[in-house]
Amino acid sequence: MDEERALYIVRAGEAGAIERVLRDYSDKHRATFKFESTDEDKRKKLCEGIFKVLLKDIPTTCQVSCLEVLRILSRDKKVLVPVTTKENMQILLRLAKLNESDDSLEKVSEFPVIVESLKCLCNIVFNSQMAQQLSLELNLAAKLCNLLRKCKDRKFINDIKCFDLRLLFVLSLLHTDIRSQLRYELQGLPLLTQILESAFSIKWTDEYESAIDRNGPPLSPQETDCAIEALKALFNVTVDSWKVHKEGDSHQFRVMAAVLRHCLLIVGPTEDKTEELHSNAVNLLSNVPVSCLDVLICPLTHEETAPEATTLDELPSDKTAEKETVLKNNTMVYNGMNMEAIHVLLSFMEKRIDKVLPPLRDVTNRPEVGSTVRNKLVRLMTHVDLGVKQIAAEFLFVLCKERVDSLLKYTGYGNAAGLLAARGLLAGGRGDNWYSEDEDTDTEEYKNAKPNINLITGHLEEPMPNPIDEMTEEQKEYEAMKLVNMLDKLSREELLKPMGLKPDGTITPLEEALNQYSVIEETSSDTD
Repeated sequence: MDEERALYIVRAGEAGAIERVLRDYSDKHRATFKFESTDEDKRKKLCEGIFKVLLKDIPTTCQVSCLEVLRILSRDKKVLVPVTTKENMQILLRLAKLNESDDSLEKVSEFPVIVESLKCLCNIVFNSQMAQQLSLELNLAAKLCNLLRKCKDRKFINDIKCFDLRLLFVLSLLHTDIRSQLRYELQGLPLLTQILESAFSIKWTDEYESAIDRNGPPLSPQETDCAIEALKALFNVTVDSWKVHKEGDSHQFRVMAAVLRHCLLIVGPTEDKTEELHSNAVNLLSNVPVSCLDVLICPLTHEETAPEATTLDELPSDKTAEKETVLKNNTMVYNGMNMEAIHVLLSFMEKRIDKVLPPLRDVTNRPEVGSTVRNKLVRLMTHVDLGVKQIAAEFLFVLCKERVDSLLKYTGYGNAAGLLAARGLLAGGRGDNWYSEDEDTDTEEYKNAKPNINLITGHLEEPMPNPIDEMTEEQKEYEAMKLVNMLDKLSREELLKPMGLKPDGTITPLEEALNQYSVIEETSSDTD
């Protein structure tokens, strides 16, 4: 009934009546994300009617009401099929000031229309493949960058910047070609970095150093949301930037890394928003070439080098791991360098690592069974995608300080065999990297169950009856010869190739492995 009444007024009513009925519809369905399929046709016709109204000369308030309802209806993918046309997309682009050649945004009364139009475009582009193709044809990415340049230094239009950036993120997420266009043709890296600078109100004290106001207020909700959207868009723009090929690129990445350092040292309006802000900053840091990460560490300022300091001897005993690190005026210092950003990064990662491999208490279930992060990662260790399989295994191995016995404790031998074979560690041992001294983290539950844990599956199994206990010696010999003959046949037909471990822990054909051990024994005998 709501759609039918609204459709009647939209088709036949004047602007005031249209605004009232659409405002009522919007208020009622503001939180609606699932719609009844029985009214699907009416919603399609309502969308078409709203686009026709937007072509008319109507008041700004009526435009906003039309766009609010269109945004709600655009949550339904099925409704978008008939209304996503080039003409309708151009209507929204015009209302969002994306077709304007004028270099200014002066009419404050138009700002709500611009914001609502951008919100509609976000929904439509995300939910409609036709809209995604039309976005390429209409060169929407370039238009969005142009609008950003108009408002990048103006704080009172944060909503416009926020939804412009969100639409840019959606486009670059759905179309890899747009990432390259943003990166090079549209100069998206410096543009989006400047948007971040504006959101953080950064004041530069040196080329890659910013002033941090430790007593200043937290970011406002609008500034935080704008910064988060800019970080997400920047991630897509720089996702393939593993190496720096030009000096200009190196400078741009260093500026961005310096802005990210500033981001890590400030807080948002709430703890959750701060966590989201820092999370997106950390994600983006993973795209920065290693050669440009040096700006995360900077020399101490005059205030930070003041004599008030805690010496190493005065640190509590539980801080002895922080060798050569002192606390000066609440600043983490190492070898005369400010390490605050690194400290934030370590604290951020520590929260997540503790969630991955907590002390092992559940030994009754297989490592890959369950909903914890550890269970999910162990399942990925046998994924069909070799890249996913390798990364998951490497991550867990590093968390285990590259100790084979520790990895097997958390994953089981069957899940870890692929990684250990590739690393030449099937015979045990640990990797080549240096880690801090090992600690005894075994829980009482694990220690008690350890003798009965199946090393292959990595969990506690009930003792199984031995099938050969009831056999006579003749039956055992018969079954053994039967097994030997089967293996011999598989080997001769090359369906199965016996393998063995070389002295260095890697696998090789069994015959070659035996030969190498023979050589070692002969050499040892000669030495004696």
